[in-house]
Amino acid sequence: MTRHAVHLNAIGTATPVNEVHGLFASYVPRLIQSDRERRLFDRMVQRCGIEQRYSVLAPGGSGQLDDAGLYRHGAFADTAARMRVYQERAADLAFEAAVDLGDELNNGVTHLLLVSCTGFAAPGVDLELIERLALGRGIERTVVGFMGCHAAINALRLAGHIVRSEPQARVLVVCLELCTLHLQETSNLEQLLAFLIFADGCAAALVTREPRGLALGASTTAIAPEAADQITWHIGSSGFDMTLSGSVPSTLGAVLPARIRSILQGRQPGEIVHWAVHPGGRSVLDAVQHALDLDPQALATSRDVLRRYGNMSSATVLFVLKAMLEGGVGGAGCAMAFGPGLALESVLFEALG
Repeated sequence: MTRHAVHLNAIGTATPVNEVHGLFASYVPRLIQSDRERRLFDRMVQRCGIEQRYSVLAPGGSGQLDDAGLYRHGAFADTAARMRVYQERAADLAFEAAVDLGDELNNGVTHLLLVSCTGFAAPGVDLELIERLALGRGIERTVVGFMGCHAAINALRLAGHIVRSEPQARVLVVCLELCTLHLQETSNLEQLLAFLIFADGCAAALVTREPRGLALGASTTAIAPEAADQITWHIGSSGFDMTLSGSVPSTLGAVLPARIRSILQGRQPGEIVHWAVHPGGRSVLDAVQHALDLDPQALATSRDVLRRYGNMSSATVLFVLKAMLEGGVGGAGCAMAFGPGLALESVLFEALG
């Protein structure tokens, strides 16, 4: 790496205390109209590869699923009510993830990049973080909004541009997602299966020139516009409406082999030690593994994050990278994530060990 190389020095993470995977799995069958689809849903619960998921919403009582009153049977809340909860609860989780960085913030932060696709507010979480972390009121800030699950890669790319243009920069990237604010009361099985994997979480990453952690290399974008309708995210009247087609794994399986040489800058998949693949679901990881002919253990870290936390949209790939940082094993790596477009975002890195 050159003396101007970009490094991801450390990652802090946080999840809410409310574990909700079992609660959701037990609630959904009452929304499904046919016995066949109930059996299919139950089978997918067993096969989804997730054991725990967390939400900023605590279980409720008196006929409602949650403590904020968003999910009362027959009367789910509108988008305005959900955004009020986002504004009330998002900053606490972001602050916890930043604090998990420990002493890394002691030398100051010059730039703050806030990433989120699950809520909007202004003044927002970025300004609240500046106050609570005492970052200084002259800090430069940017919001990367509504890009979906791959947005952490976009933010790391932007952080790299900043560090290369301003060598003294210390960039704090915060990926904050409250996916569980957008549950829909529907009998559509494909939508319910999408809700089965999503969860809340936050990751904070520090990017500088300091040569420690992960040295970040080339970043690429691959877009498959013919599959643009397979992952969509729209603002509806009752929260944000997600489409996550069951065709996504097969699309990735078809797209990846043709794009992998460009993504890896001419390297072969077997030369990559660390695969930080966004765990968009068990079938997504299976598709990547098979398309690239990877050893089953290559995606073990991604599968473990999926098992323990579910899909936390943009924050999830940083959870995977944190585990790799803490593992202390050097070698070449590739982080990749997928989202609306259908877009595949990736960045190469070298774990310094």
